[in-house]
Amino acid sequence: MTRSRAEALLAAVIIARSTSFVFNKMGLGTMTPFNLLAVRFLLAFGLLAALFWRRLRHVSRRTLLHGGALGGLFFLVMTGEMFALETTPSGTVSLLENMAILFVPLLEGLALWKLPRPGALASVAVAVAGVALLTTEGGRLSLAPGQWIALGAAAVYACAILCTDRFSHRDDGLVLGILQVGVLGTLALLASLVTESPRLPRTGGEWGIVLALALVCTGFGYTLQPVAQSGTTAQRAGLLCALSPAFASVFGAVLLHERITALGGLGMALILGSILAPNLLAARRARAKSSTKEQVS
Repeated sequence: MTRSRAEALLAAVIIARSTSFVFNKMGLGTMTPFNLLAVRFLLAFGLLAALFWRRLRHVSRRTLLHGGALGGLFFLVMTGEMFALETTPSGTVSLLENMAILFVPLLEGLALWKLPRPGALASVAVAVAGVALLTTEGGRLSLAPGQWIALGAAAVYACAILCTDRFSHRDDGLVLGILQVGVLGTLALLASLVTESPRLPRTGGEWGIVLALALVCTGFGYTLQPVAQSGTTAQRAGLLCALSPAFASVFGAVLLHERITALGGLGMALILGSILAPNLLAARRARAKSSTKEQVS
């Protein structure tokens, strides 16, 4: 797969996944968090396993372990997302969760025992200012529990992005995606059995939401992300991930009539800018370096 096709696929995947914030918000109106996750991901896994069973028959032990690790990480991300959505607008949750892109260079620097680039630190500072504006109510800063949960999910999501980047260049990306969906659904079912009373959807509306989540957001979105990421770099993937909060905010405003205050809108713009800026600068540096090499040769 060429880089342009991989990035086009990744953009489509991210936009598809951005709709999950709205569909999850709607599903939580009648279903419990773990129950909704279990039905969504196990249904998607069953369909994917039926379609690609030949690829799954000869899965290696390493790929199985990597798929399990990704499934566990994304289970934590989705758990945080679901509980945050119970009290927080979908666009806000998406913005805070996608701050994971800012955490990636910080975690990489921590792993390598070196300070991140000044640009990365500046982006984090701008994002923090954006969060402050987004969570200001009545002239004072008020970070609600749901927003704290979304920020926690962002930190775990950053770990998942780094692991996906590493594993997808070593293993079959499609198999990795299918395995992580199956593991996530299984963990959600176990959590539902322990803390809830799991059930299947009962109404046409519930089935419609679950099918949209299983087919569009999971079957297409989650499964094909490792495939798409294998054809591009982590930096370019980070740039494209900024599409998610932008589209989630639009979908939330149109479908759920979520309102955004003037300060909140400015905060969202700062967060989105902080996500985009470092990746745009990195892409520009890469093009300049490539151009210099061509001139030298």
